[in-house]
Amino acid sequence: MSAAPEPAPSEQTAAERVRSVLAQAESLSLTTEGQSYDLIGMLSVGPQGRIHLHPPADSPLAARIATAPFGGPAALLDFTDIAPTAMRDRVRSRVTLAGRLTPAEPDAPGGPIRLEIARVTLRTAAGALDVALDAFALARPDALAVEEAAMLTHLADAHEDLVAELLLLAGPQVPPGVLRVAPLAVDRHGLTLRCEYELGHCDLRFLFAAPVRDGAEAGEQIRRLLTGRRCPHRHDADAGV
Repeated sequence: MSAAPEPAPSEQTAAERVRSVLAQAESLSLTTEGQSYDLIGMLSVGPQGRIHLHPPADSPLAARIATAPFGGPAALLDFTDIAPTAMRDRVRSRVTLAGRLTPAEPDAPGGPIRLEIARVTLRTAAGALDVALDAFALARPDALAVEEAAMLTHLADAHEDLVAELLLLAGPQVPPGVLRVAPLAVDRHGLTLRCEYELGHCDLRFLFAAPVRDGAEAGEQIRRLLTGRRCPHRHDADAGV
């Protein structure tokens, strides 16, 4: 008799979550040789998670890398994953990539800078976790990563009634005294709402009936949550990220 198939995952893996943060990132903090740089719009992520930075050719960072000794300087790239909707404690996770910076094209000074990754760390309210480099390279961003911010702000601004109905669906899982509720996150597996109280918060995770492939399918699954009566999972407030 053949073994029963493994159940489909209902959450992103740590590697997928890291790749999703990078896919959404518009800015990052770079630290190298005691200097810090805030980089906006200068990141690209290629196949297998290859990281390239694109500072202006005449920037101090480009000059520093161009004159660095063989092997390049050690560097930390820090990314902060912030909920796009207004709420307390908007930081959902932090990602740190550690490695060395080298010219992506050694014969073209002032060109892109490559990060040779040595360590990937994901920090959430549950704690810090090192992500295996092979898992990071093989993972792909979540199907909704690029669309997530627009989807959540639209849900918060134009569908307060739907959010309120989802809160009612949670029923006794929601302690009394909720001051406000806002969409916190959405991925291919489900939607998370943040319930705020005078002190602290709790998060409600509503799983979709099946993983979605894009925003249109996610919108349909969110509407089906109300008709399917799929009760959420509750997560109480944790320490900050």
